[in-house]
Amino acid sequence: MGCRASLWLLISSCWVWGIGCGTMETVLGTLGKATILGVPPKFQELTQRFGTATWKRSVENPLNKEYLFTYYNGNYTNYKPGQIRFHPSNFSLEILSTQRQDQQLYEYSITMEAGETNWHIQLAVYEPVSDPSIHILDWMLANDSCTVTLNCTAARGDNISYSWASSEASTSSPCTHNGSLLLLSYDPTNSSLACACTASNPVSRRTTAFHSSICSIEQQGSWRTGMLLLGVVLPILILIVIAGAFTLVYVIANMRQPREQSPHTEDSTVHTIYSQVQRVEKPKPPCSPVGTDHPTCTTIYAAATNASLPPYSPQSPNTEPKTVYASVMLPIS
Repeated sequence: MGCRASLWLLISSCWVWGIGCGTMETVLGTLGKATILGVPPKFQELTQRFGTATWKRSVENPLNKEYLFTYYNGNYTNYKPGQIRFHPSNFSLEILSTQRQDQQLYEYSITMEAGETNWHIQLAVYEPVSDPSIHILDWMLANDSCTVTLNCTAARGDNISYSWASSEASTSSPCTHNGSLLLLSYDPTNSSLACACTASNPVSRRTTAFHSSICSIEQQGSWRTGMLLLGVVLPILILIVIAGAFTLVYVIANMRQPREQSPHTEDSTVHTIYSQVQRVEKPKPPCSPVGTDHPTCTTIYAAATNASLPPYSPQSPNTEPKTVYASVMLPIS
């Protein structure tokens, strides 16, 4: 239920039940922090005079109320220990850790002889804003002017409002603007321009500065130098890699060529053949055994060898000298 509806129901109940409604104020509470609900000096005097007071808060509507604290002639009772604290010096109520469900209508009632008088407090709870961050959505450098689109956002907080201003006191600053988006145009040679974004809500306020350096001439010069170096060095590196690849292919091809020209067949081996010569003689008795003084048979030992030995190759045939034993038989006459 909204605050306006709660207030209307409160006023209606005052008229219906004839209760003195007194005055109402709004107190802002910060989520997670302590909140003090104070009592005006007039009500403090009445409490000391009549000695009876009660802290209550509305639940769902002003007619349903929850008792939080009672005070009677110096004695008091806390109905929410660990959540609230009562200060007898000024009769104020402290909420130790404010939560969203504490956003209610609170009532401080003083019982008098002729009736009671009330002090109403509407508590509004807000989450504090976090430090805002500035993002560059777009930028352009043209005609010696830099145009930047900035967006300021805060990650946490309720009911956040954004505003832009110059970090220095200036009435004609291009940074002055209300809203999260800022379209900023300035001279890129002006390095002293600084804008600040402020994110705020009823209980907190945070500011972040932005320095105009994105379009600076120095940054553009360094960017162009980097691009120039990239355009010169990269082609040279590519040429070196290609030349190295061609050199490697050429060396491998030359290493394979001698192997392909080496002999692989035994047809190129040169042999020497010795022919046998016979003469006609008269028949003689059979050959005497080997080792006698006058053998009747003559044995010729002929060696057939290669004229020249080719270089050794694992695939070439056996080229060792070959020995042929030839026996010449003389005819018997």
